[in-house]
Amino acid sequence: MEYTTFGTTGLKVSRTGFGGIPIQRISFDDSTALLTCAYDGGVTLYDTAAGYTTSEERIGTALSHVRDKIILCTKAHTSTPEAMRANLERSLRSLKTDHIDIYQFHNPSFVPRPDSGDGLYECMTEFKSRGMIRHIGITSHSRQIAHEAAVSGLYESLQYPLSYLSSEEELSLIGLCRERGVGILAMKGLCGGLLTDIKAAFAFLRQYDNVMPIWGMQKISELEEFLSYENDPPILDDLLAQKIEADRAELSGSFCRACGYCLPCPANIPITMAARMTFLLGRSVKENLTTPEWQENMRRIDDCTGCKQCAGRCPYHLDVPDLLKRQQTEYFDIIKNG
Repeated sequence: MEYTTFGTTGLKVSRTGFGGIPIQRISFDDSTALLTCAYDGGVTLYDTAAGYTTSEERIGTALSHVRDKIILCTKAHTSTPEAMRANLERSLRSLKTDHIDIYQFHNPSFVPRPDSGDGLYECMTEFKSRGMIRHIGITSHSRQIAHEAAVSGLYESLQYPLSYLSSEEELSLIGLCRERGVGILAMKGLCGGLLTDIKAAFAFLRQYDNVMPIWGMQKISELEEFLSYENDPPILDDLLAQKIEADRAELSGSFCRACGYCLPCPANIPITMAARMTFLLGRSVKENLTTPEWQENMRRIDDCTGCKQCAGRCPYHLDVPDLLKRQQTEYFDIIKNG
């Protein structure tokens, strides 16, 4: 395992981080086994959130006995100081610790600042002065907000979606954060499952020495693949470059990243799957996505009320209803034509 210093925080972290979303989907015992294997394999950074149901509790249960040897990152999506304090206290209990190494504002619609009147940033500085947190971070799916946070001088950590499908404008955040000493936690390195070549995804992000990818894993076999690349880091050679270019040609543009901020849908349309269904058909077991249940889910797109709440929430400014209709048409064409 390779280790590095995270931004100007002074924290020594493993170059492979553990993302805490997928462990919600497996049993408690399986998540404990997976987290234990990750620690035994040299992974020292674990990212989670108050909003990830039981994720914090699972990490706390599995790793509290090695608390002094790991870096814990968590986050809270709150709009008041009172809610923020309650979230932090709950996170500390769930993670079985007395401090959080990197505490992050969770995808706010603006960049919290001192003296803005809401008291949110002041909460962070209070937590830090009391030793409840060590470093202040922010997560965002908006390039504009991420840029503003990076140049503000207020944040030591920025979590942002980065992958080989990222645009040049998005990738420019990497150099900006290097100049400002802001550590980058790269989420969505596999674009919510759209990218299936883990080796290519790993090699692409590894070329940036100040980027700390947090990979979502829910199987030991997935963890073992990432650890194998740590033991023998893949080089971004011509073959992997060709794979990346092929995926960019197919996927770049107006595609759903499965961030989930469009939800809930008043018509109960499973947007994060439906909006990228035809891509998933070509990258996973087709039979699992053409069942009568999934065909009914895709027909539910006809129930769209046109409220456009999803489009209003989308951090990538996608025309979600239009995207859903196009995916629905292509989906049933694929089924019809075999």
